[in-house]
Amino acid sequence: MSLTPEEVERYARHIVLRDVGGPGQQKLKAARVLVVGAGGLGSPLILYLAAAGVGTIGVVDDDEVSLSNLQRQVLHATPDIGRPKTQSAAQAVERINPNVTFEAHPFRLDAANALELISSYDVVADGSDSFATRYLVADACALARRPLVTASLGTFDGAITTIRAHETAPDGNPNPTWRCLFPEAPPPGTVPACAEAGVLGALAGLMGSMMAIEVIREIVGFGEGLVGRLLVVDALSMRFETLSYGWDPENPITGTTPTITDLSIHASRPGRSTAPREGAA
Repeated sequence: MSLTPEEVERYARHIVLRDVGGPGQQKLKAARVLVVGAGGLGSPLILYLAAAGVGTIGVVDDDEVSLSNLQRQVLHATPDIGRPKTQSAAQAVERINPNVTFEAHPFRLDAANALELISSYDVVADGSDSFATRYLVADACALARRPLVTASLGTFDGAITTIRAHETAPDGNPNPTWRCLFPEAPPPGTVPACAEAGVLGALAGLMGSMMAIEVIREIVGFGEGLVGRLLVVDALSMRFETLSYGWDPENPITGTTPTITDLSIHASRPGRSTAPREGAA
């Protein structure tokens, strides 16, 4: 997919990068990325993907902008209060880069729609604010054979990893899934939600920006990504730690005897649950 003269100028700082260049920028232009959640994590992620020239950005979010969002959700502004977040996001993307196609999905992901929606994109980035959505997206990406960049926020901490569960690791085993890292969600109510515990606004910007780097890496292909590695950020001590994890043959979706072969496991679960990590709220 060729670049116009205006796009060559717009993306000049990418094009001069040895590991991106013109071919990498063309890959970005041709890419389709689905962002789950236009909140604290999704806000900087969407802005940087648009600025980077990702050709099509889809955003799924059924929420409206509220005043308490604005402390961290930089995609939205005071005049947007009460508007659907997908509408606010669409206008923000248009302001940054009119070359980007924005696809709004103003509904909540569930077992009935997740697989079809995710299958229509090249890369998925999950910044959702509930365990139910996080496990649904991860399972759907594994079944749809789509790479997933997923991040989470605590009060002063965050974590991010990239999952390519449909591919094989260098050791010959499958790459790990989300369920290899966290087999099951904690019981509802055991971890306080963002509204109760709070969250440092600027930390959402940091983690969302790292998500953008990982998504761009997945599209262009440079450096070493976070497949099989969980990057943990402690903003209180400004410490970064990387933890390695591998494929668990007992995991229920890509293990030796998988028990999850479709998304019916999620059908009876509520679309939103109490979450420890904030993305869309």
